[in-house]
Amino acid sequence: MDRRPGGELGAGALAGIHEAGLAMDYEVFLVSGIREQWLREGDATGSIVKGTRHNARVVTAAATIMVVVFASFVPTDDAMIKPIAFALAVGVLVDAFAVRLTLVPAVLALLGRAAWWLPRRLDRILPELNIEGPQEDEPVRREDERLPEPVSV
Repeated sequence: MDRRPGGELGAGALAGIHEAGLAMDYEVFLVSGIREQWLREGDATGSIVKGTRHNARVVTAAATIMVVVFASFVPTDDAMIKPIAFALAVGVLVDAFAVRLTLVPAVLALLGRAAWWLPRRLDRILPELNIEGPQEDEPVRREDERLPEPVSV
């Protein structure tokens, strides 16, 4: 095995680091959508179905683009680029479709409500975070409170 910088060991490490970054990106996007549904509805199975259905399109599109980009480098004559491109294309393909869109929702479904369980003590300490920023409740308008009439000019 070539242990020089840029040798086989360097190519594998580069592919692995890049793949881990993409995997986290897909994971956060997918699970945050499922979590939003869980907070909205409180139904574990329904949240997984709706959250995955909504976010699977984006994860699929992003993964397909990445696979095509990486696979486009496979036919090159450069012996350094070819194995990295192939490893990244296959890695993204397997990770996005087999792991993120199949195994993660399946494990969440098996865990049910336990997937979102958090110890009370920890729940009190952790801040309430929302990907879309702080959510303010819309003010409830009374029936006797009317909107102003539009003015014709």
